[in-house]
Amino acid sequence: MEDEVSVDVLLKENRVFAPPKELIKNSNVKNWMNKHNIKTYDELLLKAKDIEWFWGEVSKDVVEWFKPYDKVLDWNLPWAKWFIGAKYNIVHDALDKHVENWRKNKIAYIFVGEPGDTRKLSFRDLYVEVNKLANALKGLGVRKGDKVGIYLPMIPELPISMLACAKIGAIHSVVFSGFSSKAFRERVNDAEAKVVITCDGFYRRGKIIHLKKQMDEALEWAPSVKSLIIYRRTGHEVQWNEARDHWWHEITAYQPNHCKTEVLDANDPLYLLYTSGTTGKPKGIIHAHGGYAVGTALTLKWVFDIKASDIWWCAADIGWVTGHSYIVYAPLILGATSIIYEGSPDYPKPDRWWSIIEKYGVTVFYTSPTAIRMHMRYGEGWAKRHDLNSIRLLGTVGEPINPEAWMWYYNNIGSERCQIMDTWWQTETGTFVIAPLPLISLKPGSVTKPLPGFEADVYNTKGEKVSQEGGDLIISKPWPAMLRGLYKNPKKYMNYYWNKYPNVYLAGDIARKDKDGYFWIQGRADDVLKVSGHRIGNSEVESALVSHKLVVEAVVIGKPHEVKGESIVAYVVLKEDVEASDNLRIELIEHVVKEIGKIVRPEELWFVKDVPKTRSGKIMRRVIRAVALNKSTGDISTLRNPEAVEEIRKAK
Repeated sequence: MEDEVSVDVLLKENRVFAPPKELIKNSNVKNWMNKHNIKTYDELLLKAKDIEWFWGEVSKDVVEWFKPYDKVLDWNLPWAKWFIGAKYNIVHDALDKHVENWRKNKIAYIFVGEPGDTRKLSFRDLYVEVNKLANALKGLGVRKGDKVGIYLPMIPELPISMLACAKIGAIHSVVFSGFSSKAFRERVNDAEAKVVITCDGFYRRGKIIHLKKQMDEALEWAPSVKSLIIYRRTGHEVQWNEARDHWWHEITAYQPNHCKTEVLDANDPLYLLYTSGTTGKPKGIIHAHGGYAVGTALTLKWVFDIKASDIWWCAADIGWVTGHSYIVYAPLILGATSIIYEGSPDYPKPDRWWSIIEKYGVTVFYTSPTAIRMHMRYGEGWAKRHDLNSIRLLGTVGEPINPEAWMWYYNNIGSERCQIMDTWWQTETGTFVIAPLPLISLKPGSVTKPLPGFEADVYNTKGEKVSQEGGDLIISKPWPAMLRGLYKNPKKYMNYYWNKYPNVYLAGDIARKDKDGYFWIQGRADDVLKVSGHRIGNSEVESALVSHKLVVEAVVIGKPHEVKGESIVAYVVLKEDVEASDNLRIELIEHVVKEIGKIVRPEELWFVKDVPKTRSGKIMRRVIRAVALNKSTGDISTLRNPEAVEEIRKAK
């Protein structure tokens, strides 16, 4: 491609990036198509519209049932059961089957601690550790259907804990280790967990985070919790409750290396994962063993074309659904080798990620647009210090990626040879829904089309299908990894997801389709600006700002306006060594007008050094909006950078 092609020109030309022919030819999905005599991508999408045939066929390639299913789907809107009659446990596919073949000595996880310590665990190692902990949990009285709360950082003991629960039929509920003790208490009490698992502490940006201390605070009022298991990570002294606390290494020391895997119904619950909405307490999303295993394993195998030789790195946190699906369950089912990294992506230097990729020969890398923009700010020089030629595919997750970040990623990390698999999905979907396959050309900023076996569309407020204009993103058919409801709240499940439009799932995101049927995610419906009667996605304005060569990050919110309804306020982070000025402020405002139109001209634009983010990198528009409107920010203990709140306050 040309060296100097601006993003706006790329978009105006509708520039596409075709996949390399060798990638198509050797891809997992192409091999499956050949096996089923399917010639083209469009033919595959057409055949997959028969969702019961499609999911029944692909399940044969990724899971082993204890007892085969009698029926693929029982759909009584909004309640789904998949693979009815099948007996199953996801741990059989994730671990048990591998120790019976050559994979038992293959590395399952390469762990990199922030201080530089490393560990490698084979599938056999993982199997033994899971069995020991599973036996210990049984010794504490945990049985099928009991809930276990997990509050651990990015260390191998987190997936070990999840798998140990699943093995004995217990339901795990992982809470992100960056959440406050209050947030953990709220979730563990709602789940009514019988046992919880944590560690003494972990490392973050050179400091020890005292997780056991936070856990003690959380359990001051958690009546259902009878036992606490603590893994020793940092070795610092912790307070002890003799009646409740157990060291991991002591409680597992004399346990047998074998534990029988509980034979479950394919529709038995696997885990609860709490997700926050704009109002009310967090919602407990329920996922089940069988359908979740099929959906996650198939989508990882096809979208990221995972091979036996790959070193896979999903740089998310296991505390979120991305980590559940694509660090723990799907990679293990496929027998892949994965990286687990404990620390910050830019600590102690901005090239920490790139050094790990080089050292371990990572071949497939998956991260968030927020992280990419952070590295953009540091400049491409840090990546160029390292040999990244092992990478053959890249991916993004978590939010819409602006075309400028897409191009930076493509040019500087992928060296203009790696496809970028941009994925749209949710905690609720459990797995990718809209994403490219190696067969499809890419457009910077678009998640392309719904995957085979999924049916998605865009509706206007009348419930009519639309294209070329923004509307509600919906999913019109059930899918195996879908949520099975909200814990203790079936009525809210119905009202929240299935009531706005007849017979379809409401995603809560705004999207549009272009003339080629490619989807462009514009942001959450609750993050939509309403200016003079026009619905404008925050991310669309943010993307326009970031397309300017001097901008690395931007956040846009709406403020009440007596005439327009809302006016647009932008907070902009400039690249290093760029000086803020009134002239640049005017230039950026006019740049937005040029990119989108006069209706989205920001009335205010402020320069800041950083914007508030969670520890997973999600920008907290809620906090920014609260500061801008002189309202309470609420709990900001989960922020990675609470000092950024003061930045926003000073910029007002």
